[in-house]
Amino acid sequence: MSVNNQIIRDYLANELKKDVPEFGPGDTLKVSVRITEGDKERIQDFIGVCIRRKGSGISETFTVRRVSYGVGMERIFPIHSPKVEAIEVLRRGKVRRAKLYYLRELRGKKARIVERKVRHAGIDTSVVLDEQPAAEAQQPAAPAEQTQPQQES
Repeated sequence: MSVNNQIIRDYLANELKKDVPEFGPGDTLKVSVRITEGDKERIQDFIGVCIRRKGSGISETFTVRRVSYGVGMERIFPIHSPKVEAIEVLRRGKVRRAKLYYLRELRGKKARIVERKVRHAGIDTSVVLDEQPAAEAQQPAAPAEQTQPQQES
């Protein structure tokens, strides 16, 4: 490998974002994009379903689709672009395809994607336990006061 290739490879490795969440087709994403209008900058959120991921390395892209006012909109985002501020996974979708192009023809309820149940290391995340604070658990229960019945005279 030549020296030039090694320099380019090292430079591109430094340009890759480290905080990209794990997501795939079928997941509902919230992509925060930096928009420049004149001399002002603002952040605009684009919420939709990821229908594909393509490429690798610095040139990796993903496509997000959403329907707004009855019109389908798709945007292609480079994952490692400085214009993409943040990518947040809102829901995990259960799909059996890598490319969800068939969603383009579907309307209404047919275009819905079933949510995938996520379990971590065999722990059911749907069960919430009510735990007592450690300080209360260590203190012995105070004995109940004994009261003597009062006699009426």
